[in-house]
Amino acid sequence: MAFTGRAALLAALGTLPVGLWDPSWTGVLAVNTPLALACACDFALAAPVRRLGLTRSGDTSVRLGDPAEVTLTVTNPGGRPLRARLRDAWPPSTWRPGTETDASRHRLTVPPGERRRVTTRLLPTRRGDRRADRVTIRSYGPLGLFARQGSHEVPWTVRVLPPFHSRKHLPSKLARLRELDGRTSVLTRGEGTEFDSLREYVPGDDTRSIDWRATAQNSSVAVRTWRPERDRHILLVLDTGRTSAGRVGDAPRLDASMDAALLLAALASRAGDRVDLLAHDRRVRALVQGKTGGKLLPALVNAMATLEPELVETDARGLTATALRCAPRRSLIVLLTGLDAAPIEEGLLPLLPQLTRRHTVVLAAVADPHIAAMAKARGTVDAVYEAAAAAQAQEERRRTAERLGRHGVTVVDATPDALAPALADAYLALKAAGRL
Repeated sequence: MAFTGRAALLAALGTLPVGLWDPSWTGVLAVNTPLALACACDFALAAPVRRLGLTRSGDTSVRLGDPAEVTLTVTNPGGRPLRARLRDAWPPSTWRPGTETDASRHRLTVPPGERRRVTTRLLPTRRGDRRADRVTIRSYGPLGLFARQGSHEVPWTVRVLPPFHSRKHLPSKLARLRELDGRTSVLTRGEGTEFDSLREYVPGDDTRSIDWRATAQNSSVAVRTWRPERDRHILLVLDTGRTSAGRVGDAPRLDASMDAALLLAALASRAGDRVDLLAHDRRVRALVQGKTGGKLLPALVNAMATLEPELVETDARGLTATALRCAPRRSLIVLLTGLDAAPIEEGLLPLLPQLTRRHTVVLAAVADPHIAAMAKARGTVDAVYEAAAAAQAQEERRRTAERLGRHGVTVVDATPDALAPALADAYLALKAAGRL
């Protein structure tokens, strides 16, 4: 139960003349006794809160940055009308800062025996599962002097999925894939290692592609055409250790790695390859295997939605062993991790021969664009020191990338916005060269 501002205002206005003209307990009681009786009647006429029926419906998943709507149905089984204010509580990250009050509070009137719906519009600012908290209802009497108040638990969960900003690059990468696959007109012979078809020789063709047996059976010179390999296995390995928690701009490195993994998965599935996902730090955080076609991307985004960086050092030995179990035959293993010298040299480098002996390995790392901006700074002593520190950091990353390259690893080091298309280009280059 709760007094309203109207009751407090009436008490103050009634007490003021008593204090001016006849300041006594008798005067105070003469004013407040009728007000107390009015509040008691108002409380008795207010609809009970505990007997209300509440159910939810609406969105259960949404991409980060998109709005979601959850509808709350309030049923009044009593014999008195419900005049109420309602607060639908959710975690703070469900709304943009400063908008929670307007988005979560509603006014409604429900006649006896009827129901009404109120819609709460959510705009999450973080990935993961957002679970509804309690619904608090304040029921007012007809005079608006006193209110009943109570809370109800009405469970509901909205899963906030990765935004997949890099999907805008997918059409251009698919066009390049079609060129490699020979489904559009190109001036050069299709590259790859899987035989596709025969065609007539034209000047400029590689003479090594001439099929002499087919030429002997026909009156013209025939050459073989090739297409990129299909049905290859790709294992995406997300490092969810402490290096993935570092923020680049407004988001952790893990989010940029997820975006790159989604673009590569979409492209590879269109190319006919099989894609699996492994997220690991000291243990397996997520594992997606055996999904193909239209089931792949929904499975990946659902697995990634609840992933958060763990502030622990990644167990490189455990990650390598798990990756080898998930890729029993020759595969493309894409490590989405950091390019910091210490974790690479102490953890991953000694174990690389186990991976490169059987698999093609690509390491994709998120570079901080702020470091590149610092390296160009000049004009003050502080700026020069910052530029020197940035140049040293860039040189360390370059040396680390060179060491990985000497072990046969293809390194993709790019800023968050450029990482996804750069990784897709590296995949297409490997496919065109027949290295998968």
